[in-house]
Amino acid sequence: MDIDLPNSTTEVAQTVTIKDDDLFKAAENGDVSYFQSLSQPQLLHSLTLRNEDGRSLLHVAVSSARTEVVKILSGFDQSVSGINSADEEGWAPLHSAASSGNVEIVKVLLDRGADVNLKNNGGRTALHYAASKGWVKLAEILLSNGAKVNSKDKVGSTPLHRAASTGNSELCELLIEEGADIDAVDRAGQTPIMAAVICYNNDVALLLIRHGADVDVEDKEGYTVLGRASDEFRPILIDAAKAMLEG
Repeated sequence: MDIDLPNSTTEVAQTVTIKDDDLFKAAENGDVSYFQSLSQPQLLHSLTLRNEDGRSLLHVAVSSARTEVVKILSGFDQSVSGINSADEEGWAPLHSAASSGNVEIVKVLLDRGADVNLKNNGGRTALHYAASKGWVKLAEILLSNGAKVNSKDKVGSTPLHRAASTGNSELCELLIEEGADIDAVDRAGQTPIMAAVICYNNDVALLLIRHGADVDVEDKEGYTVLGRASDEFRPILIDAAKAMLEG
């Protein structure tokens, strides 16, 4: 559908046609003046547009890190702005902003009513993506805005599972301080320390042991943490676990 935009540069009542594709290009390119030139009814209509992937103009602006356009498009009531609307994969704009680590846009979206615990089709929240990418500051912001630290995705992974698998000790420490379940079990029966060991993130594994992680729990294949550890790392894990017990 096309939008008729008044041409304020002429005294004669004229209109120019704005195509949907042009609106999506403007969102992607961060053309603030383009959106500022729209009347409120035209802007409201633009918020209803979706591309072939089910993504709105706000999705596109967020993914392209166009902060000022994001501010314009998210400036209406959340029921109008579509701030929590999902694309075909269930991604809301906040998921994209969190995955890319864009702190400024995350703050804008949260201030405008983005649901911090909204899950996409994979069951992941914005905090899952912050944890997966190692965005510590962004995780702090999400947690301070009510993100559930023990939320599980469709495979049972918590943000701590994700942070442990990527080897970010600082982020693991933050999540634990905020109440992360140190021994949360995913659908494979694996805990965060197992995720760390499997991914050879030895520093994170030792950190989790210091916080009391259980090294004897078995996953669904019958492996313990020690069973999953490499031959080189296993003695170090054993020593660390003994030190905790002797404590």
